[in-house]
Amino acid sequence: MAEEFSQLNISVEEKDKLVAEVIRYILFKTHHNSGCPIKREELVQLVTKNYRQRSLPSYIINEARVKLSSIFGYELTELNRSHPSSTNKTRASQRSTTEVKSYVITSLLPNDVYRKFIEDKENAQETGLTFTVIAIVQVAGGKISEEDLWHHLRRLGLNENDEKHPIFGNIKQAVEALVQQRYLQKDKVNGPEGNTMMYELAERATVESVNMRLKECIAEIASKQVTPAEAD
Repeated sequence: MAEEFSQLNISVEEKDKLVAEVIRYILFKTHHNSGCPIKREELVQLVTKNYRQRSLPSYIINEARVKLSSIFGYELTELNRSHPSSTNKTRASQRSTTEVKSYVITSLLPNDVYRKFIEDKENAQETGLTFTVIAIVQVAGGKISEEDLWHHLRRLGLNENDEKHPIFGNIKQAVEALVQQRYLQKDKVNGPEGNTMMYELAERATVESVNMRLKECIAEIASKQVTPAEAD
């Protein structure tokens, strides 16, 4: 890292200032955009606003990643776009040429420590909804039609026409937010019976930390479904 830094032709003070700006931007955007991914292009523009060194953005982003981990306990994770469905290759391939890399931050703290000191209790319901929805998609094999997803959610008392839910407000918007946050990917698929809207697990739902917690939740729910007779 020292040799790489020496080739950038900037001072330590300039480097530290850029790293701090990138960290502030990441934390601010994550908080105000409900955890939606941050495009790499945004961070690159922040760095190159006053500098033109080609390798500088990657260096600064990597430095920010180290400090986010060591100081704030966050992992800066790069999201890779999900592979397109075989039934929607043309549209997906056209879209992939215009999209860029993006990042999200996830906590590195143990679950019990995070729940005790960090977790926002007011947003716990939203986290529950997120895991409920992606668990339904996961159990369905990683892909589910919009109709079937709402069928399962209605069984839980969540109706797509409910715009004033006491906890989630507009239910449909709450589910659509998961697409913006890249937990889900939504595409129109052409079939013999016409067009069908399909939800698939997007790249954020496959991040290892999220995937592990998801599997734990599914296993816990499944264990509670076992009757005493079955347990014997």
